Amino acid sequence: MLRGEDGFSRPSGAQTASALSTGFSTLPDAAASRTFIQYAADTSVAASYSSALYSVFLDTTGGGVLTAGTYTISIITTPFDLSSATGIGGGANVTNQKITDVNIVVSAVASAALPAVATGSTAIMNSGSSFVATTLDSSVVALGTASTTAVATIRVILKNAAGATAARESVTVTTSLGTVGSDGAFGRSVTLAYSSDSGLDIGVRPDGSAGVATINISTPSVSFAAKTVTFYGSKPATLVASVATPNLKLGSQTDVIRVTAKDAAGVNWAGALYSYASTAADGLIAGSATVPTLCTWDAADGRHECTVTGNAAGTAKMKVFNYATAALGAAADLVTAGSTVTSNEVSVVVNTKTAATVKISFDKATYAPNERARIYVTPLDSAGLPIASATFTNIFASGGISTNAGFTFSAPTVADSLTAVSVTTAGNSSSASGAVAGAAMYTVFMPAAGGTVTLTATGGGALPAAGQVAVTATAAVTDSGAAALAAVTALATTVASLKTLITTLTNLVLKIQKKVKA
Repeated sequence: MLRGEDGFSRPSGAQTASALSTGFSTLPDAAASRTFIQYAADTSVAASYSSALYSVFLDTTGGGVLTAGTYTISIITTPFDLSSATGIGGGANVTNQKITDVNIVVSAVASAALPAVATGSTAIMNSGSSFVATTLDSSVVALGTASTTAVATIRVILKNAAGATAARESVTVTTSLGTVGSDGAFGRSVTLAYSSDSGLDIGVRPDGSAGVATINISTPSVSFAAKTVTFYGSKPATLVASVATPNLKLGSQTDVIRVTAKDAAGVNWAGALYSYASTAADGLIAGSATVPTLCTWDAADGRHECTVTGNAAGTAKMKVFNYATAALGAAADLVTAGSTVTSNEVSVVVNTKTAATVKISFDKATYAPNERARIYVTPLDSAGLPIASATFTNIFASGGISTNAGFTFSAPTVADSLTAVSVTTAGNSSSASGAVAGAAMYTVFMPAAGGTVTLTATGGGALPAAGQVAVTATAAVTDSGAAALAAVTALATTVASLKTLITTLTNLVLKIQKKVKA
């Protein structure tokens, strides 16, 4: 940048500048042609000498970084012809124009930014061929068939010790499977230039390999945690189906059948799977024997989840399979449509029964002081069995569940939760959350003092008269002091028994000795 500095000292007789302007704020480049500064001398006097001092420098404000090399700044001085003694006229005298080049050499050492540091530098991966702003890595499972379309994108941001995104270090990326790269430079191991403060986007492409790819990213100063991308084969080798929803209601419900799909290498297979009823008779109860339903891949849990529609009360047998083509057809035509693998047969139950009674229970019989506990509310049918997930209005009488304990509560359960008279039950069980299919769940923390905790409720108006009765549940909280005392007492009893046994044995030995002497 060439900048006029009016505060500079001038030679004797020099005129002050009456007009100064700068025409750019970016780094200079050899290809651009710009008018940097216009300077007009004081015209209140006749023709005279005029001079000014200017500084010429390369601007790196705002975190910019210079590439090593020679920067040439051309200073063009164009005089004007005077048409009178009192003013400027006649225009520029291009014939007498002067061009002065100023060369500034930037060495590699001087051009290098501060090195990257781990604090603030990031490498985040998401699925797809373009990066979507996120702060957490996505789980990526993709078809391993060779393609020039990226299945994952990793954005690398390098920051230096000053906290600016100005670090300029080469980025080395390696992968055990597939290829990685940017701007057409792809391979199993590539070194890429980091040249933009907005970051470097690295694409991950399949190359026909199947398995779990380990991707390592590093610069001369920073190494990032390895990323993984799972590439699966062109078709599954096995499909194992199970039922996640034990009781379906009428209508469509998600996550009813779960399928673990593996390719020949044992890698999770995430391609398209479809569920269908085994026979036309099964299709009258659930699903369809003629129009299979596309299942959903759940990357977080590594499985497919299949939606099933309940059509009528009863039990239906269903299977899951894959297509080699996108066309859907009748179940009888699936072989010709390209089906390659079929799962085991599972049975789904469509339950249209209504609630006859309600049960309350704890998840355990005994708790330590202040231990977390789960309370379940389970509507039951006339046979005493859980029923399909639903919202049950007025399952309890006014006041809901009462207790003799001073609970504390764990979100989302709050103090008013237990007094609610209506509940919504879960469709599926979950070992992670503690949910139980067919039950509503509350999470509490037991009292600090030992004793028996009792829950009491009365069936509400949603139940028939026979079900509008009191129900209870109990659990014990062990008092740590009482437990210790009981343990000491038990130990003392054991010691006393051992003492008696030792005395008896001693007497027996003495008798034997007397007989031997006799």
